Amino acid sequence: MVDIPKHVGIIMDGNGRWGKSRGLTRSEGHYAGVQAMEKAIDASIALGVEALTLYAFSSENWARAKEEVNYLMRLPIRFFKSKLPEFMRRNVKITISGNMDELPKATRKTLQQSIDRTKNNTGLIVNFAFNYGGRGEIVQAVQHVIRDMQEKNIELDEETIEDYLYTGGLPALDLVIRTGGEERLSNFLLWQAAHAELYFTDIYFPDFDEADMQAAIYEYQERRAVYDFAEMYRKAK
Repeated sequence: MVDIPKHVGIIMDGNGRWGKSRGLTRSEGHYAGVQAMEKAIDASIALGVEALTLYAFSSENWARAKEEVNYLMRLPIRFFKSKLPEFMRRNVKITISGNMDELPKATRKTLQQSIDRTKNNTGLIVNFAFNYGGRGEIVQAVQHVIRDMQEKNIELDEETIEDYLYTGGLPALDLVIRTGGEERLSNFLLWQAAHAELYFTDIYFPDFDEADMQAAIYEYQERRAVYDFAEMYRKAK
């Protein structure tokens, strides 16, 4: 059987709809999504995933209602205050993909403290895509490459651009999971997903648990096994 994917990305969709379907607020749905996020982290550790990228806040989410955005900015403060000691015990490393300069000061401070506290940990890398957009990431990477080409002896090629992405240094993305019933990437890891397997489920993210994570990875393994067999057969002809 094919190995466990090294890098999994999750588009954590359906939090607000989950809340509304239960007569709750969208914010209560987002809080339930945080609890499901913990399950995804637990499952990744148990399964041996090396890096997990979670789409926590899109650069396009600023257009949402002010009350909802403000709540989403406070959630990381609450989350890391309670979970950081556990992440340290479990050797989890926190990284951030996204423009932190645009975040409220308290949110930015919490995220940076989490990065600094866990930077020497060597276990699962949990990469939060926060104030993140895939197109903007690529534009920014190319701008930085062009700037450095004038000062250093580097070439503009795919490998160089990958080094300048937020995810530079992380394993290649193997699997993208999207919950909530939609079947699109929504500006998530556009460059990185070029060769990744895509897995879509109707389950709202607050209901996405360890068994659902295992099911997604099992389907990934089945697809890769078929691909590897086809490649072996092709080469043998």
